[in-house]
Amino acid sequence: MSVRTRSAALLLSLCAGLLAGCSQVAAPAEVRPQDTRTFKAAVPNQTALSGAQLYQGTYSGLQGPASYLIEVPDNWNGTLVMYAHGYAGTGETLSVSPPSIRAYLIAQGYAWAASSYSANYYDVRAGLEDTNALALSFGKLTGGKYSAPGKYLIMGVSMGGHVAGAAVEKESLANERNKVNYAAALPLCGVMDQDFEFQWLGDYTLAAAQLAGLGPQRYPQSDYQTLLPDIKAALFSDTSAALWQENGAQGTKLRELARRLTGGDRPVFELGFRTAGTQNAVFSTGGSDGTINGILTRNLYGNVGRTYRWTDGAAPTAAEASFNASVLRVTADTDPNPARTDGLRWLPRVNGDFSVPVLTMHTLGDFYVPFAHQQRYRRAAEARGNGGRLVQRAIRAAGHCEFTGAEIVQAFGDLVTWEKTGQKPEGDDVLTAATVADPAYGCRFTRATRTGVAACTTTP
Repeated sequence: MSVRTRSAALLLSLCAGLLAGCSQVAAPAEVRPQDTRTFKAAVPNQTALSGAQLYQGTYSGLQGPASYLIEVPDNWNGTLVMYAHGYAGTGETLSVSPPSIRAYLIAQGYAWAASSYSANYYDVRAGLEDTNALALSFGKLTGGKYSAPGKYLIMGVSMGGHVAGAAVEKESLANERNKVNYAAALPLCGVMDQDFEFQWLGDYTLAAAQLAGLGPQRYPQSDYQTLLPDIKAALFSDTSAALWQENGAQGTKLRELARRLTGGDRPVFELGFRTAGTQNAVFSTGGSDGTINGILTRNLYGNVGRTYRWTDGAAPTAAEASFNASVLRVTADTDPNPARTDGLRWLPRVNGDFSVPVLTMHTLGDFYVPFAHQQRYRRAAEARGNGGRLVQRAIRAAGHCEFTGAEIVQAFGDLVTWEKTGQKPEGDDVLTAATVADPAYGCRFTRATRTGVAACTTTP
């Protein structure tokens, strides 16, 4: 009998003598609600731009079929730009769309590709794996007409910005199933701190209910959406138009509390706060259980130890002290987003641990994915010695991902020049409070004056 055979026999005899049995050595795999959902990939029906070849259809993704688009210019320069789309809701149908700068990319000789991902919901794991799988399938899906790309770049918006940021993280490169070494990344209006985004949504909706006198006694607040009309009525004097108006009492406190949670004093914040579309998007998350609609199996949200303020004095006011004493405190579950042995975390992390050029853009008034993401990303990158690899730009707009084509084109062009030549482009200081609060902040890279936003006359 060989050593291996004797060892196996000994192991079997030991297992037989254990009361629990060897079958209980490994814990059963966790099953998320997301794992039980099914989706349908819609076959795209796009037309190629002049001077380019378009390929479209479906391919195998992480959770099933996904839709794809690939467009290659006749004068292809050998670089493939992967485009990651934003949050697409919770519907069954998966759809894919081109990047907003599609025409520019083709004109400049870049091929691009985009995936629907194989799952909806906030499934960044599927978004990253499916985007990478599509990049690696470029030759096959174009019928072998082209050689493999000489270089890969990635850009994404909103949740796709999370995908783009996570795609160049060392943790992702070590654990993803489909490995792509991107030469540079362009996350736009992105979730650059995966934990903060859901802390923000939980904090704002919880604080709003508390200020309205309808705060929860337990978490999650299962009747939040039923109470929402009354919550809004207690805080806003008008929510019927495209811009809401907070009242002078509790609503003003909510506004100032939100200012401090989302990045501090800065231009365009108040317009963003009053924008109906993003207010409704944030309030729609009220009453959530902290699992990100079943992406996780445990609660990510917690506010133990957090002090909510709407004033800037050295110490909380009596009203703030009373609020903090009475607001419900929630303890996050232990390790709700653990590292996994089967690939990426369910919610891939953005740690600031990357080795290629990264350029980000964010609107100052974004109330859904707040500007504070950029501040936290900067601190994370600097903590890991990567501050020199990160350039950030602030745009004077209120909407989520409200960029002009010129702003995105400039960012992309500056990024690829940086990657090619090593000449780092200019960016904005996102951390110095006095700089961010300057009325002219964001003028340097803003290329159009938005309605309701002061025009730039000087550049800080």
